[in-house]
Amino acid sequence: MPKVVFPLDNSKSFTDQQIVGHNRWHPDIPAHVRVKPGDTFRVDCREWFDGAIHNDDSADDVLNAPLPGVHVLSGPIEVEGAEPGDLLVVDILDVGPVPQEDSGPLAGQGWGYTGIFATQNGGGFLTEQFPDAYKVIWDFRGGVATSRHIPGVSFVGIVHPGLMGTAPSANLLAKWNAREQELIDTNPTRVPPLALPPLPDSAILGTLEGDEFNRVAREAARTAPPRENGGNQDIKNFTKGTRVFYPVFVNGAKLSMGDLHFSQGDGEITFCGAIEMGGFMDLGVDLIKGGMQTYGVSENAIFMPGTTDPQFSEWLAFSGTSVTLEGKQHYLDAQLSYQRACLHAIDYLVKFGYTPEQAYMILGASPIEGRLSGVVDIPNSCSTVYIPTAIFDFDVSPGKGGPHQVDPGQGVPKASF
Repeated sequence: MPKVVFPLDNSKSFTDQQIVGHNRWHPDIPAHVRVKPGDTFRVDCREWFDGAIHNDDSADDVLNAPLPGVHVLSGPIEVEGAEPGDLLVVDILDVGPVPQEDSGPLAGQGWGYTGIFATQNGGGFLTEQFPDAYKVIWDFRGGVATSRHIPGVSFVGIVHPGLMGTAPSANLLAKWNAREQELIDTNPTRVPPLALPPLPDSAILGTLEGDEFNRVAREAARTAPPRENGGNQDIKNFTKGTRVFYPVFVNGAKLSMGDLHFSQGDGEITFCGAIEMGGFMDLGVDLIKGGMQTYGVSENAIFMPGTTDPQFSEWLAFSGTSVTLEGKQHYLDAQLSYQRACLHAIDYLVKFGYTPEQAYMILGASPIEGRLSGVVDIPNSCSTVYIPTAIFDFDVSPGKGGPHQVDPGQGVPKASF
């Protein structure tokens, strides 16, 4: 096993660890871990809510999920010699749940969860159709996930970090805050909000204290969206074997990571839509000096996906166009067409006995594929959702005998404001 440079004790909270990580982006959060180009090392990662979600049959914890405190990230990790303008090469050598623990109170210890946030607490991709909070618990056996809340479904995990990135420069951070505040100002009372501005409440900033902590907490960016530094991209193909090339904006690069997922469908459409868990990452790092200019990567990482994804040969695909449920036409709106494709898939799975919430959770957690199938034929974009048929314990394709009927069991736990 590689040397553990960022250890976590699962008996302690995130802020009581030997090395305290962070949950905001800012160039002045200090790095207390240093590695060199060519090093291989292990990083422990806590589930993004630091244990606030429990293995039970209630959705109250998701309803009241402490969103100001996310994501709890391991890092920053300084890479010796990294300078602005370089490309940081990161190899994901291995990634998985908490090792050598089959059961325990924290997600990643033999189990994980998928959640739908209530509209008032963040919402999700289909929040207009699913405004309440829901939770599904998934049990891990080997590399396979099953759930007492969604019978008849099982699939091999596609384990990956939802979030990894480098620290922004002061100028880049200021650009983020300005443009996101400008967006918020167009509709400041919207629920859910258009963006999340800096918020000192619940900020974790490594070892910063006093006036410096207060200054950074006022300026630091929230970790919810992906940005030019990578961040919360939620790309399900960031699996073992992936090589990522991150732009470097500050000395030392200050690499951070977290938000591990046992599995996820393209889009993580329930927002807390992956199977969330804690675990570990084995990484290797290197540098390409001046690589941002050499390869034209001025922002946003490029990557070579791993080759360890589950292999499926048969799919059932659903399409959607950029027309609302009320029949209003939009111009080449790919997000809307993907929503419609997802809703068509949910309508279909309901015919097999699943509740709409169970079907929605299947799309969020299982390794579905989402595709932009047509973006040039005005006025309708076309998006598609591919569901691997092998994840079901029965034939899910249309047939003359009608759909197989699943006993939905206890269903998905729900909580409402």
